[in-house]
Amino acid sequence: MTTAVTTTHTVIQLRLADGWFTVCDPSALVPGRGVAALLPDGRQAALFRDRAGRLYAVDNRDPFTGAAVLSRGLTGTHGGRPFVASPLLKQRFDLADGRCLDDPSVRIAVYEVRTLPVC
Repeated sequence: MTTAVTTTHTVIQLRLADGWFTVCDPSALVPGRGVAALLPDGRQAALFRDRAGRLYAVDNRDPFTGAAVLSRGLTGTHGGRPFVASPLLKQRFDLADGRCLDDPSVRIAVYEVRTLPVC
């Protein structure tokens, strides 16, 4: 008799306008470093895991330069809020709500993130 072994692993998904989109395995995210993901509509998301294991996803496009570079930015906290600083002009964007900490008139898109076990 042969017994099937089922392996379960986890994936990260982002909520898009038309539903959940699988992006990557959580092991692809190193705390404090970003990863860019191509979305079905051609845009890019920047994904981050902080040192406490929380996941964040924001638009990868820096609104000040138009370059898709936020996934390469430095992460940190300001006033207890997680942020990513653009590697180009250094503006900081709140990872939870997308607002620019250096220019309140600017905001980037934020995606809801979940992890999902799959077989």
